[in-house]
Amino acid sequence: MNRPRNDQRLIAAAGVRLDQALFRLLVMIERVGPIGVVELADRVGRDYTTVSRQVARLEAMELITRRGNPQDRRIREAVIAPRGKAMTERLDQARARLAREVFRDWPERDVEELVRLLTRFAADLERLVEAAPG
Repeated sequence: MNRPRNDQRLIAAAGVRLDQALFRLLVMIERVGPIGVVELADRVGRDYTTVSRQVARLEAMELITRRGNPQDRRIREAVIAPRGKAMTERLDQARARLAREVFRDWPERDVEELVRLLTRFAADLERLVEAAPG
């Protein structure tokens, strides 16, 4: 599901002009932001310096803004900007259209079972990660 060509198809279906690497960061910032660059880099599994440069590009494109963290002044957080929110909404709409196309011929019970199992998987994975030392 995380293949680059799937991201490319989604980006194209949304009519969005955005580099794939920036796309993933923008969506992550919209979903979990405000978020610091170190945490963002950890979540996407990339080097902090690379993510920092990419976040600067998103800011220059006016898709995100950065602000200080009220609890820790050393941290600058990335926050979705109105233009970025509009872009992620177009991506979400395209994702929904593609999902409807994929599931068009699936029986409703199969879709419900998939949702149930993915929800269980995500919850179990979250518990495993939370229980891990360090």
